[in-house]
Amino acid sequence: MTALEKGRDAFRHRSWEDAYRELSAADREAPLASADIEHLADAAALTGREEASADLRARAHAQYLKDQDVEGAARAGFWLAYGLLNRGEFARAGGWLARTRRLLDDSGIDSPIRGFLLLPAALELFAAGDYAGARGTFQEATRLGSRFHAVDLVAIARHGEGRACIRQGQVAEGIALIDEVMVSVTTGEVSTLVAGDVYCSVLSACHEIFDLRRAREWTSALTQWCESQPGLVAYRSQCLVRRAELLQLHGAWNEAMAETRQALTRLTEPPDRAVLAAAWYQQAELHRVRGEFDAASAAYRETVRWGKSPEPGETLLRLAQGQLHAARTTIGRVLAEVREPRHRSRALAAAVEVLLAAGDVPGARACADELAQIAAALEAPLLQAMADHAAGGVLLAEGRLDAALARLRLAADRWRSVDAPYDAARTGVRIGLACRALGDEAGGEEEFSAAAAAFSQLGAVADLAALEQVRPRPGARGSEPRLTARERQVLALLATGTTNRTIAGQLGLSERTVARHLSNIFPKIGVSTRAAATAWAYRHGLVS
Repeated sequence: MTALEKGRDAFRHRSWEDAYRELSAADREAPLASADIEHLADAAALTGREEASADLRARAHAQYLKDQDVEGAARAGFWLAYGLLNRGEFARAGGWLARTRRLLDDSGIDSPIRGFLLLPAALELFAAGDYAGARGTFQEATRLGSRFHAVDLVAIARHGEGRACIRQGQVAEGIALIDEVMVSVTTGEVSTLVAGDVYCSVLSACHEIFDLRRAREWTSALTQWCESQPGLVAYRSQCLVRRAELLQLHGAWNEAMAETRQALTRLTEPPDRAVLAAAWYQQAELHRVRGEFDAASAAYRETVRWGKSPEPGETLLRLAQGQLHAARTTIGRVLAEVREPRHRSRALAAAVEVLLAAGDVPGARACADELAQIAAALEAPLLQAMADHAAGGVLLAEGRLDAALARLRLAADRWRSVDAPYDAARTGVRIGLACRALGDEAGGEEEFSAAAAAFSQLGAVADLAALEQVRPRPGARGSEPRLTARERQVLALLATGTTNRTIAGQLGLSERTVARHLSNIFPKIGVSTRAAATAWAYRHGLVS
């Protein structure tokens, strides 16, 4: 069997590395025909050789023109432009799209490539926020694809229509279109080249609507599909970042870090600033939850350098580092700037944590209530879990312990339903505090033990250390901390959800004096947060 025959056979069997090697060898022996050059270009793209793929498509285009095959030349020109668009090389891509369009117009042929040429226009409308216009253009491309039985065109266009539906608020209709396309992807009906791009877009869609269960389902299905194709590099850098987010949620932090690093190393020149920023942000988030604060801070700086806001992650980092004033100032600015509900929801969740730490329980309540409204509108389990965790924390700070416990248990159930062990453990800490405040020491310790085990397994060292500050220590019972009468008054008022300003007014003190009392009280009773201090006050009878 010759190298050319081996290459063609490997291509048919989707053994992409073998196809690239054998077709390249055949090309060195004798120049390939235009169709084989195109196959070699596909194999190069699918094995991560993007620049080589672009060169081969340009060569295939020229060869098709020489063969007077306008359809083939147009096809090669479009896929060359498509690859350049994915790499962020918009000027080169625009030139090739214009050339392809002129070629078809001059020849007057009726071709499915005319439908493919609608896709960049639809994507441009989508990026500009004209979702109705994008949807209409995608639908026109779908009609052309159906007329020509162009499965790849139909898959891309129908998926685009689904994304536009979601942005228009028609989530159920959009998800139905996306799921339909993913069925054709996982059954092998569309080309491998299109399958990877559609999957990456599916991850982005699921990220938008907080539907991590669907993202996990399709990831599992597509992973099995990819494993049957040796040498396949299926995912672009943006897709790797989304996969890292999914892995982080599910507690696979080492694998998530590997995905972000792979995304950073795969970037081509000129770099895609948006992808770089997203990859650095995700890496910073991983460092933050692992307690690697210096590395997180450096990664957030890189995020800013490449043009993306480091929020709300950097605010949560500052909170973990004890920079409460800076965290509160920043999250206030972020809430004033971010209005889009999906992005605002994450800022609101961070704001609740910051405001509770600052003692601004009414402010935290307002943010938690707004977050609950967004969660109710989007009906996403992940977002509902975020809202329940926030509301439970506020109820705990307000001293409404039974309501807090019920809301927090609901949050824990929802975290478990989306397989989010870290977030479930964080909620478990609050459940333990509520149990302890209600006098259920055994129940509280069970929750603390489960959370400690989860934090330890994940490597969440900062959360583990914070838990040890609020968890009862063996042998500590019977050695009551000595609080002054004034400190007991301040702590009793704090436990009812009262702000520092109100405490100051009721006791005839300045806010600065109240803050000083609290800074003395917390170390004495072995806690670091207002919620933990509230639990201690209830447990020790300062509040009935």
